[in-house]
Amino acid sequence: MYDVAVIGAGVAGGMIARRLSSFDLKVCILEREHDVAMGASRANSAIVHAGFDAKEGSLKAKLNVKGSEMMEKTAAELGVKYKRNGSLVIGFNEEDKKMLYELLHRGEVNGVRDLRIVEGEELFEIEPNLSKNVVCALYAPTGAIVCPYELNIAAVGNAMDNGAELKLDFEVEGISQIPGGYEICSGNEVVKSRFVINAAGIYSDEIAKMVGDNSFDVHPRRGEYILLDKECGNLVKTTVFRTPSKMGKGILVTPTVDGNLLLGPTSEDMTDKEGKSTSPDGLAKIIKEAGENVCGIPFNKTITSFCGLRAVGSTGDFIINTPVTGFINVAGIESPGLSASPAIAEYVVSLLERLGADLKPKADYNPQRAPMHAFRNANIAEKNEMIKRDKRYGRIICRCEEITEGEIISAIRTNPGARDLDGVKRRTRAQMGRCQGGFCSPQIVELISRELGIPYEEVTKSGGNSRINISKTKGGADI
Repeated sequence: MYDVAVIGAGVAGGMIARRLSSFDLKVCILEREHDVAMGASRANSAIVHAGFDAKEGSLKAKLNVKGSEMMEKTAAELGVKYKRNGSLVIGFNEEDKKMLYELLHRGEVNGVRDLRIVEGEELFEIEPNLSKNVVCALYAPTGAIVCPYELNIAAVGNAMDNGAELKLDFEVEGISQIPGGYEICSGNEVVKSRFVINAAGIYSDEIAKMVGDNSFDVHPRRGEYILLDKECGNLVKTTVFRTPSKMGKGILVTPTVDGNLLLGPTSEDMTDKEGKSTSPDGLAKIIKEAGENVCGIPFNKTITSFCGLRAVGSTGDFIINTPVTGFINVAGIESPGLSASPAIAEYVVSLLERLGADLKPKADYNPQRAPMHAFRNANIAEKNEMIKRDKRYGRIICRCEEITEGEIISAIRTNPGARDLDGVKRRTRAQMGRCQGGFCSPQIVELISRELGIPYEEVTKSGGNSRINISKTKGGADI
């Protein structure tokens, strides 16, 4: 029997598992998908919010501010890129300005540092390419950006490195109480655990119902994005938000930690929990509103668009509670869930302690993890030394992002190992450049086939039935 089973390998579940792996506990992570970071953690704005938006006194506000303060250290330990670039919430008129002062007050009550309203020359000194129709903005210098799926993968990987087990393709079909804990069923497989943590994202309400908790619902909110080429990444320095509405923070314009320019998201309530397609109307909305925020966006430099689903709870706040003995909900973790994730993990640990979990610190716990992009970020001398040790680092597979064979092999072998094309993409950025995998995909398929010992034709894009090859017509890539 496990001590703790965490249902869901998104960023909240991953951070919780990582924190739990610092104790002498037997921890298991259960994930319905073929890989980790497959829900909201895969496709979001990648913003570490300062904490001025959530309602004063709410769990969102408290955990957002604390999580934001923890994120820089957390990212450094996990070898994940983090940049404190600051954020601007822009206003176009007196009504917007009134809202910005309300956000300023709310942020100050929440404990956000160094917030202020900026206008005139100072505003355009901070962000020269703002629309000339912008008259004021709320400036939050503690706002930051991070790579969400890298953070998620690294958190789960660090948990595994410290002894946690990961079970993929484990769709929870039933949970029943047994003496001393719970039995969690998926097909013919059964996991027994003393405590269960429900971090199942948009499915967390369905998991809660399995233990008789009908106190909340979760519905998906679709958010569409447009990603522009790296040559556009310097158009803005900060993350530029519009004045928020009840549906969210509006269309933003932000650089990414990898140097691209990201636009979005839209905000549309849905009923379909698998509806992840983009729409012409959604993309048109992004283009219109992003162009109203910032001048000179080169939309012809778009390299891809994508869609994510946020888990919106019916309570209006994060739902972190204990409805029945030994079971903890971590539900409705919509924005600012990524920002709050390190603090959410601490909060869940405190709940476990109250429930009687024996949290004895692990003597050999290691919070550090090597960066996934060590080669790309190394200087010439360091790269040459790495190539001397392993010649595969001297062979470029993805020319757009300059990703080597050595990095791809490492992504397949390092916890939690990539098992498909998209898994390699999220770990290495191979296939994320201008050609979107047009040139490197066949070679990556060959590497996955060789490393996992599976036929070339069985390598998938993203698990399940997403096969991309029927058979070889020639000898295949020369790896």
